[in-house]
Amino acid sequence: MRDAPRTRDPGGHGPGRPAGPDGAALRRAPVQRRSAERLSRILDACAALLDEVGYDGLTTRGVAARAGVPIGSVYRFFGNKRALVDALAHRNLDAYAHRVAARLADTPRGDLRGAADAAFDEYLLMKRTVPGFGRVDFGVPAAPGVLPDANATVADRVARLLAGHLGRPADARLRRAVLVSVEAVDALLQLAFRDDPLGSPELIAETRVLLHAYLERTLD
Repeated sequence: MRDAPRTRDPGGHGPGRPAGPDGAALRRAPVQRRSAERLSRILDACAALLDEVGYDGLTTRGVAARAGVPIGSVYRFFGNKRALVDALAHRNLDAYAHRVAARLADTPRGDLRGAADAAFDEYLLMKRTVPGFGRVDFGVPAAPGVLPDANATVADRVARLLAGHLGRPADARLRRAVLVSVEAVDALLQLAFRDDPLGSPELIAETRVLLHAYLERTLD
């Protein structure tokens, strides 16, 4: 599914690197509506091209052409394609967190299984419907060990959401349980989507059973 190991920078922008609306480091943050819309169009083009050509085939020039903007508009925000894909990964993570939070708002407080289903279902839906998500999801291709692992960043975000919903602290026990869950779900869904673009229903069902059983045993 992915072109390289998934890693991402969870928030270290460095001096002089403003954070964009999706949390990623940008050369220049958009300050006007038209500029923000252009940035969104560039990221949409990047996502669509990732599905077509993969990360190795992606170019900033190709993204500019797909977005219908001058190449200078891409470089106004991003120094290279890696920074561009990193911003897309940040946007995916923000979108995922918002979707999970919305689902949790409609789930009875303290319902662990319902909360697990909310996180699982929204991830599954994004894998099936969001352009470029199958290639990059929450991570950006990079050499192993260069940046913190993407799954740890995702798990930290999910743990904080679950802590609020379950009325318990986001302590080491909860964070560890969520990290194990994220790693297991990630590996099993890669297998489920390997030969089926919508995911093997049988493997997806087994993944859900495993997730429920593990969290209920560990956290209840």
